[in-house]
Formats: sequence, C-alpha cells, structure tokens
Amino acid sequence: MLGRGQPVAAGVPAATAEPTQPLETETEKHDYAVASEWELMWYKFKRHRLALICGVVVLLLYVVAAFVEFIAPYNPEAQNPAAAYQAPTRVHFVDAEGNFHLQPFVYGTTSQRNPDTFELEFVEDTSVIHPLQLFVRGDSYRMWGLFDANLHLFGVEDPNVRLYLLGADRQGRDMFSRIVHGTRISMSIGLVGVVMSFVIGIVVGGISGYFGGTVDLVVQRIIEFIRSMPTIPLWLGLAAALPADWSILQIYFAITVILSLIGWTGLAQVVRGRALALREEDFIMAARLSGTSRTRIIVRHMVPSFMSHIIAALTLAVPEMIIAETALSFLGLGLRYPAISWGVLLQEAQNLRSIALAPWLLAPGAMVVIAVLALNFFGDGLRDAADPYKR
Repeated sequence: MLGRGQPVAAGVPAATAEPTQPLETETEKHDYAVASEWELMWYKFKRHRLALICGVVVLLLYVVAAFVEFIAPYNPEAQNPAAAYQAPTRVHFVDAEGNFHLQPFVYGTTSQRNPDTFELEFVEDTSVIHPLQLFVRGDSYRMWGLFDANLHLFGVEDPNVRLYLLGADRQGRDMFSRIVHGTRISMSIGLVGVVMSFVIGIVVGGISGYFGGTVDLVVQRIIEFIRSMPTIPLWLGLAAALPADWSILQIYFAITVILSLIGWTGLAQVVRGRALALREEDFIMAARLSGTSRTRIIVRHMVPSFMSHIIAALTLAVPEMIIAETALSFLGLGLRYPAISWGVLLQEAQNLRSIALAPWLLAPGAMVVIAVLALNFFGDGLRDAADPYKR
C-alpha cells in the first residue's frame, strides 16, 4: 500500500484527478473532490470563458426565436414602397443643436431625388426628435398562435415614423424585424434536425459497434454509400423533389427530415468506433455476465463512456444543419416565400445591384456566421467539460 506523499506507480490510475486549472481555495478543492459527474462538468465548463460567452449568445438566439413577435418592432410583411432600400436609421444621443440626451432618439426621414444622379435619397428631418422607448404599442400579432397582442419590446410612439435599425429591402420592409422572425426557423431547423440525427446515429452506430460481424459490415456499407454521394447535389435533388403545392409547414418538416437523413452518418461512425473499443472492456464483460440486456449495456454503460465525443459531434451538426438550410433556401430549393428564414432573406442579395445599393441586405449572412461560430465554440467547451478528468 502506498503511503501519503509516495508517487503512484506508472500505469496505475489515480483515484481522483486534478482539474486542468488549479483550484484557489480549500473549499473549492473539497467541492471538486466530492462533486458528482454533472457538477464536475460544470466546474470544467465555467473555466472555459469563450465557451461560456458563446453559450450566452446561443441562449439569447433561442430566446429571440421564442419571442420573435414581441421583439420585432414591426410586422415583417408590412410594406412601405416609399422607403424601398432605405439605409439603416441612425440612433442619436446628440441633437442637431448640440444638446445631449440620455434617452436615445431618431429623426424622421423624407425622400428626395438627387438632382445630379436622380437617385432617391433619404434625408433626416431634424426639426422633431422621436425618443426610443421600451414596450411600445404597434402592429398587432398573434403570440404563439394563442392570443392577440400589439406590445413590442422597443420602438417609437409616432406611427408615422419608421425605425429601420438594419435598413429596408426593395419593398420597404424592415430588415431587422424580418431577421428576427427568420431566427425562429433557422435556429429551430438545426435543433430539430440534430435531435433526429442523434437518435438515428446513436441507435445505428451503437448496434453496428456492439454486434460487429455481418451487422457491422452491412451498416458500414450503407453509411459509406450515403457519404459517397456529393452532398450539395443530393440536397438539391431531394429538395427539388418536394411538391410545389406543399404548405410552408410541410416544406419545413420535409427539409428537416432530409437534412437529418443525410446528417446522421458522421455521428453513427463516431459511436461505432467507440463501441468497438469499449465492448471488450472489463465493465462491459461484467455487465454481460450479470445478465444485463444488450440494450441496457449500450444505453446505460457504453453511451455515457463516450459522451464527450457525442457532444462534439452534435454541436458541430447544428451549424451544419443551419448552413444546409440557408444554402438550400438561398438557391430557391429549400424554404420559399412567404416563409422567413435567413436563407430566404439572403435571396434579396443575389444580384450585384442590390448589394451595391443596399449592402445591409447581407445582414442575414452575418447572423449565420454569428450563430455558427457561437455554436462551434460552445460545443468545444461542452466537449472538454464532458471529460472532466482529462488533463
């Protein structure tokens, strides 16, 4: 028996492992020593500052997706032809006379033709200021399809003044409101698709790795056949096969199913590889000898052993789903108008003239970049936290 302070022999695992970063107080050391598995994951995750920040960003995106009607200042389909391609409204704290205001405000705008270029220009009317206020009454909407309301998070009280935080499109619709509404579909299609891929990948990969032999051979050939197909042409072909008379809801679920049926192969291979490595371990053999069912061995003993790999694969799959939906909708083969997603909104920026006149039409692309980066860094932190004993 080793005494206190004596080194541990090579190849003999320590009873407990030290965290990757030193703990500052004796209380923290005690809490770490007696913590459960989930508490250890939290200790590790909260030390990953970038992942923590990105986790907050991801949470905010899903909060926005849940309350789009309340957060968006206007109806996303409300048109104002007189404001076509209007630039983003400038928010002021200092008025035209040089006076500072604690409450931000905006000016109304008037349109006029440039006498030299004959282009339509928007000029601020500095005679009247319009303060930005919280919880403003505005366009009516039906919240979650359950009840009618007209309260919005922010806006201006004067109904004749429009607040275009991210400019307007060619029909004078508020881009900020449309991007907020697009968050619901673009973020949820990734979440729903990943849940379906998770179930298929875990089941197929676990069966393939646990049973091996002919079962593994057949499953792997199916996976290789699916992965050998060019991804983009496969997406385009399946999406183009959808009936043109389907409703938006039907197309939404069809796109989700298509992306899930293609995206499960990577997770299945990860699960299969780990299952092959674990099925000969002592604790798996002990479970077999004790009469544990095969399903319980896979779900209760094998899957938790490589949870970090599953988390990494899942968090990388969500951005892939979002990018896939955006690409299909951008090409006109995914969701179609009047559905609102980031990909559908990017269709407005398909021609050079629109980009030259209104570069703010590319704002939905910036949202895709923010969401993908936040999900990737958040998943990276979760992957490390899922293996809290790793040095």
